[in-house]
Amino acid sequence: MFSLEARRASTQASHASAGVKMARDEPDEDGAVAGATPMMAQYLSLKRQADGCLLFYRMGDFYELFFDDARIAAACLDIALTARGEHDGEKVPMCGVPVHAADAYLARLIRAGNRVAIAEQVESPAEAKKRGGKSLVRRDIVRIVTAGTLTEESLLDARSANWLAAACPAGGEIGLAWADISTGQFCVTSVAEAALEAELARIGAAELVSPEDWDGAPVDAARRARADFDSIRAEAQLKQLFGVATLDGFGRFGRADLAAAGGLIAYLEAVGRGSIPHLAPPQKIEPQDVMAIDPATRESLEIARSSAGARGGSLLDCIDRTVTGGGARLLGTDLSAPLTRRETIEERLDFVAWFERDPLLRERVRDTLKRLPDVERALGRVAAGRGGPRDLAQLRAGLEGAAELKRSLQAMADRPSLLDDTLGRFGAHGTLTDLLSRALVAEPPVDSAAGGFIAQGYDAALDELRSTAGDGRRAIAALEARYRETTGIQALKIRHNNVLGFHIEVPARHADALMKEGSGFTHRQTLAGVVRFNAADLHEQALRVTQAGDHAIAAEAAHFEELCGQVIVEAAAISQTATALARIDVAAALAERAAEGGWTRPLMTDEPLFDVKGGRHPVVEQALKRDRQPFVANDCRLEEASRLWLVTGPNMGGKSTFLRQNALIAILAQAGGFVPADSARIGIVDRLFSRVGASDNLAQGRSTFMVEMVETAAILAQATPRSFVILDEVGRGTSTYDGLAIAWAVLEAIHDMSRSRCLFATHYHELTRLAERLDALSLHHVRAREWKGDLVFLHELADGPADRSYGLAVAKLAGLPPQVVARAREVLKRLEAGRQASGGLAAGLDELPLFAAQVKVEDDDRDALRERIAAIQPDAVTPREALDLIYELKRLAADDCRH
Repeated sequence: MFSLEARRASTQASHASAGVKMARDEPDEDGAVAGATPMMAQYLSLKRQADGCLLFYRMGDFYELFFDDARIAAACLDIALTARGEHDGEKVPMCGVPVHAADAYLARLIRAGNRVAIAEQVESPAEAKKRGGKSLVRRDIVRIVTAGTLTEESLLDARSANWLAAACPAGGEIGLAWADISTGQFCVTSVAEAALEAELARIGAAELVSPEDWDGAPVDAARRARADFDSIRAEAQLKQLFGVATLDGFGRFGRADLAAAGGLIAYLEAVGRGSIPHLAPPQKIEPQDVMAIDPATRESLEIARSSAGARGGSLLDCIDRTVTGGGARLLGTDLSAPLTRRETIEERLDFVAWFERDPLLRERVRDTLKRLPDVERALGRVAAGRGGPRDLAQLRAGLEGAAELKRSLQAMADRPSLLDDTLGRFGAHGTLTDLLSRALVAEPPVDSAAGGFIAQGYDAALDELRSTAGDGRRAIAALEARYRETTGIQALKIRHNNVLGFHIEVPARHADALMKEGSGFTHRQTLAGVVRFNAADLHEQALRVTQAGDHAIAAEAAHFEELCGQVIVEAAAISQTATALARIDVAAALAERAAEGGWTRPLMTDEPLFDVKGGRHPVVEQALKRDRQPFVANDCRLEEASRLWLVTGPNMGGKSTFLRQNALIAILAQAGGFVPADSARIGIVDRLFSRVGASDNLAQGRSTFMVEMVETAAILAQATPRSFVILDEVGRGTSTYDGLAIAWAVLEAIHDMSRSRCLFATHYHELTRLAERLDALSLHHVRAREWKGDLVFLHELADGPADRSYGLAVAKLAGLPPQVVARAREVLKRLEAGRQASGGLAAGLDELPLFAAQVKVEDDDRDALRERIAAIQPDAVTPREALDLIYELKRLAADDCRH
């Protein structure tokens, strides 16, 4: 980071002139601070109001932080920690960031888990002076910045929603409410306590709040007063907020729903310093309407984030072909919550199919959408009072484009029902867009403070002020020319700055002529190399320009407030239009992805069936395509007679990929998208479970095996006949006998108790015996072959169990030292011999010599079959010897297959 010291010189000087001497005592009960300067008394008063946030205290061109706030910020931002004044005989820690670059620093502080209160100057120094004496400029906390309440473009990911959530127990359930204030979306639901973790994982909130007295609250939740979560108060507040006498028009809300919604709104009100941002009416989400996916499964399948925590490499990243920010956010929401109602899924699939069938239409619609700005986010900033003229221009362009797209799509024949419903959500914004078109220039600035965004001809009085200011500037330019002529100083210039206003500037060598009495010029300032002056006629013209300019800016500010007010009046309708645009973008994007990958429309059914032909893993296939390698497709047919597949085969053979690809196909289908397969017929999945791979959870004191068992226990407790389960290597984290026993019992439980559709991959070949007694168990394996001493993975699924595990071949392929591979082969021979002799797995090990690092690989890792064939002299073999040789070679080949 760059040093801020040089750029803070003027600010530090102002601190010194204000008598910045830190308080030596803590504030008393009335908030006064003994021995504190007025500035520090003000700072400490604001710090108490900051509710535990870091306090950005505005001083000149910097936001300053003091005491522990400074230590935290300096460490997080990697900036210098300085000291100013004293407190209890010690220097007071202090650091700061420049106001013009504050957003970048805020982003880093928020990502690190901090909350920041912004204290701004709410009056000018001139206004402070009017109050008499050396009155301190008033400051107030104008905003609290938290992870869940961001609206600025620079602090948000345009392609991801930014949810703030509230959770609260009430009436035996856990209420959940979540909102994205950058777009106004607002949802509520209630779930059983056991399902809370899964629901929170689905939402993926940036920030969570909960009652302070709730022992079961998630550990990362911000605690708030219980009174904020009062359901009766919340119901009244919601009615008032949305201007209705009853909430029935929005859905049926229970006490838990209302309590959580109340907590959310109370938090927004606290953070907004009494104001609540624009929110759409609450949407009630019924848990049974979406596929239940627990956090471990989401992580395992890398739905929205890869194992590294990034978007890249995830399923969402693989399928996202949206061209708008709103579409990208909606696709993420759809993928995180696949539907369980077949009719709704089919509506989405019809919409995608309509675009998929017509590439020209799809391209035309996507080109139109690509040109549109992010209407949702622009509306969010305006409604939150943080918008600027450019946001109004984005709304103008977005709403005009939406109207054009609506007319285009309404002219199309054979429209799917979801498109008609979507088009019906477009608002009629002609009056507003006309107003914005007349009022705004073509490309307004981001900030309204300097003016220049109201179009010529919109306000005659404003045009007159601008004309006056323009005439004044021309008059000033004429004065400059006259001064040069009368003084003979060609280097004379009339300049302007915020301190002196308009003034005359000449090189120092010419200053003496203007210093003479009667010259008509008044000395103002001497700098290195130049001297500055004023003149009566310049002052007169400057006053005219300044007054006209100030009045023009004030007029533009008033127009800006009026335009924002008109936008807010139509906020609900604009929000609906933005959501409709996003839905069209998602459907067209899924069609684009389907056409690009040769994906097919899944046939949805209520039967407990999962029949996929030529299925592929979308993420792996995409990665292989970049490397110009083909993906080997595989079939999967789970039905009542074979709803449980036991899959065996070597590591790296493709078992985990096969398991995961079928789970992802189920997610894609129920999210309303086409799937990477030749064909797919899928029975609705109510719950999806994946236990593929595990790691230690040291924070909760759980080993890898404990994590595996906890996840397996959850599956057995929650899976139903409509669920889809994928399990890989259950029991591998403990002893062979324990692991085999657990895997055996789990396999039986899924077959007899859960009766779910399940893919169960294992290395325990003993489990294949269960096919004799479990009617719905079907045996399959991934194929592999050894060729010239190397193992070749075919990645093909075949019927029946694997003939062996190829463990030693995989170890050799992985680069295990040859001595170790040779030793392992020797141990394996002894184990198998002992098992055949006594039935005991460990038999035959007692007489095994100790491991010797000097094992000769040439002797112990040789290929006996090849060597024997190489030693044959065909011309010297008799018929009888040839027959004996065949039997010998068959025996060697059989031994090689076993090893």
